[in-house]
Amino acid sequence: MAPRWKHRPPGSNWGEFGPEDQRGRMNWVGPEKVRQGVAEVREGITFCLSLPLDYPGKSVLNPRRRPPRLAATERSGAQNFCYALSRDDPRLTDVVCDDQALLSLQYSTQWDSLAHIGSRFDADGDGEPEIVFYNGHRAGEDVLAAPGPAAPDNWARYEGTRAARLGIEHLAEHGAQGRGVLVDLHAHFGRERRAVGYDDLMRVLAADRVEVERGDFVLFYTGFADVLLEMRKNPDPKLVHATCAGLDGRDEKLLRWVSDCGCAALIADNYAVEIIPEGPWKPVPHALMPLHEHCLFKNGIHLGELWYLSELARWLRAAGRNRFLLTAPPLRLPGAVGSPTTPIATV
Repeated sequence: MAPRWKHRPPGSNWGEFGPEDQRGRMNWVGPEKVRQGVAEVREGITFCLSLPLDYPGKSVLNPRRRPPRLAATERSGAQNFCYALSRDDPRLTDVVCDDQALLSLQYSTQWDSLAHIGSRFDADGDGEPEIVFYNGHRAGEDVLAAPGPAAPDNWARYEGTRAARLGIEHLAEHGAQGRGVLVDLHAHFGRERRAVGYDDLMRVLAADRVEVERGDFVLFYTGFADVLLEMRKNPDPKLVHATCAGLDGRDEKLLRWVSDCGCAALIADNYAVEIIPEGPWKPVPHALMPLHEHCLFKNGIHLGELWYLSELARWLRAAGRNRFLLTAPPLRLPGAVGSPTTPIATV
């Protein structure tokens, strides 16, 4: 089958896993990588790498994402919670609790799918940019906005949006399991607000003897999730945007390293993995989030955000290790562009 594009973005890997690929560098996470992860299990100790999914609290990090809302389902016109079935049949002794949730799928600990970020790029080579996603998948064909006129409420207004291709279900079906490698930025920079570029990162990797190989999941511990937990779901708007390190997506050498190291995914305990620039940094047009563009749009590298890495990082440092088995499936929710996850590290 012919590619979906005539021109691919500079620095991209479009087509290298086939013209129909929807998994990106997860194609490098096969049985061998899972065995390598399993080989890192020596103690049988597990660490939960998820924040409580009602953190960070409020909508300070992203005003479009809201905390989860829980409610009971309905039964016989009443809430189906602490519901005694004897109300319907006096012979029954069962008491039922059953609930439902309204979730912003990327509010807390989450995966980004490859449909999360696209770009306006001239993939057809006709001088006019199209809205395209990884491997040339198209807005309006493969990633669909809601059709029709606006409806009275937000849910009905936008219902029908979905990633017909590149959705998070492809990561779930592949199995997000393999070898994790932790990079402890917090040990070197504390809670300093710092955009970590290639030179900084190389010093950290050398100092901690961290090696990244093809197909590894690379996790960055910055301490940001610790700050969120300390705020107890009442985040300080100024502090959350002025604390802890993140990768410098503006650093071209860092982006080349991301390509060259062969990582399958980049994961962090902060909001976006990268420090989001506050303004333009080179002649426009350019991406607001260059690391997101480089990973999700150009190279099919999934991103994980707002993970909880503190206990794992402390244990690994005390043990003189940085590798472990990572198991981190997203929800198998067809058409979603992101998903909560409850990752587990096993050492």
